[in-house]
Amino acid sequence: MPAGVGDPHLGSGGGRGGPTLIGMRVVSLLPAATEIVAALGAMGQLVGVSHECDFPPGVRSLPRVTGTSIDPELPSDAIDRAMAEAKRAGTSPITVDLKLVAHLRPDVLIGQSVCEVCAVGEGELARVVSELMPTPWVVTLHAHTLEGVLTDIGKIGEALELRDEAEELVDGLRYRLRRVEGLQGERRPRVLVLEWLDPPYVAGHWVPELVSLAGGHDVGGIAGERSRARPWSELVTLAPDLVVVALCGFDVERARSELANVADADARSLLAGGGRTEIIDGNAYTSRPGPRLVDAAELLSRLMRG
Repeated sequence: MPAGVGDPHLGSGGGRGGPTLIGMRVVSLLPAATEIVAALGAMGQLVGVSHECDFPPGVRSLPRVTGTSIDPELPSDAIDRAMAEAKRAGTSPITVDLKLVAHLRPDVLIGQSVCEVCAVGEGELARVVSELMPTPWVVTLHAHTLEGVLTDIGKIGEALELRDEAEELVDGLRYRLRRVEGLQGERRPRVLVLEWLDPPYVAGHWVPELVSLAGGHDVGGIAGERSRARPWSELVTLAPDLVVVALCGFDVERARSELANVADADARSLLAGGGRTEIIDGNAYTSRPGPRLVDAAELLSRLMRG
């Protein structure tokens, strides 16, 4: 049995040999999984998605099986405090409509174990699955690196019996990444990617790899490691040539608003200093471990080339 598919700790389809494509019903608990299912040509199999799933646009009409107790319109510092408080209290800011999930009767349920605050965590996923009958086939995504993301695409393809489609998708993504790498210039600009501004968080996981593939040197994050908070007084000493603001879960408009409200003196020095500051849609391109990370690499490559 492939790792992460039919995890025996989370239910393995009630002893089945795996689901079949005919009549398969899929519930996705995170946007990246939804995008992967759609990229495999199986969007018609989706019967429920998370409250954050918005791509491709067709998924917006599907039932929402999760919600959040945190108002996304709050200022970023208030959101950060609410997330921290939920973590201290041992509660999740993400809620699951168990009754709706049960009503949808999924054959396959896709969750994750990367972040406990941005999506349904592994513990909550296990609780949900334990309440469902019949038990769905569970795919748990674990990626912290680009290679891990490609592996997770294979896991979903395996669960949906779309192995050939997954292989073709992965091969196409690898080809595009090689093309991005081939466009690198001789000079590697110093790049800092911020995924949150109040407090400042430096993007980790797969983002430093994207920067490197695009021809830059990430001066703040470490590939494969979690994003982490670093004070402005420390970040300003990194002297990046390019600062990329890619807010986790937010679009360009929200990032522009947050950027305009940054008051810290070191932050203003960093963001308005000798280097460039660019904004990209973090929600679409860097936050989600799915196919559009390759779009992010292509976008970063263009930014670095001028």
